[in-house]
Amino acid sequence: MRSPQALRNGDNPNPHFHSTVTEQKLRRFNFLILVFRLTSFSFSLAASVFMVTNSRGSDSPHWYDFDAFRLVFAAAAIVTLYSLFELGASVWEISRGATLFPEILQVWFDFGHDQVFTYLLLSASSAGASLARTLKERETCTASNAFCVQSDIAVALGFAAFLFLGFTSLLTGFRVVCFIINGSRFHL
Repeated sequence: MRSPQALRNGDNPNPHFHSTVTEQKLRRFNFLILVFRLTSFSFSLAASVFMVTNSRGSDSPHWYDFDAFRLVFAAAAIVTLYSLFELGASVWEISRGATLFPEILQVWFDFGHDQVFTYLLLSASSAGASLARTLKERETCTASNAFCVQSDIAVALGFAAFLFLGFTSLLTGFRVVCFIINGSRFHL
């Protein structure tokens, strides 16, 4: 049994008890993750749509003729699907107050996949930006060339998706650290 002094110093006799303030912080934290996931989903979806619709006619280049642009499309499409799944998992967690998978699995799944897909987006967008620059140096692209403008937009949207998935990755990393320190549902 704990002494009255220990209880006055803030030791919780019931480690599974969550105060209302803690639950509100957890809910806000999960909502912030949801917002970042929704934003990365939107940007990656827009990047994939901009890239796949980037064909103007028989005399214009096609996006699928360039490896880097195919990589931009594939990475954006993969992140779109992953983000859609994670949106569902986030909504489930916020509405039900429990994770979709067992908590230890969910915490590591989210963090690991966020890391992998963040780096995937970064590398694909970097390759696309490098190709777009090369096309401009070869004078294949001009300022008024719709193919090049749309390619630039798709690459920029890929970088934006990377940025918000990176923010999500930081939050899920914080969640992993809290889980390791506390051994169960993390406390903020």
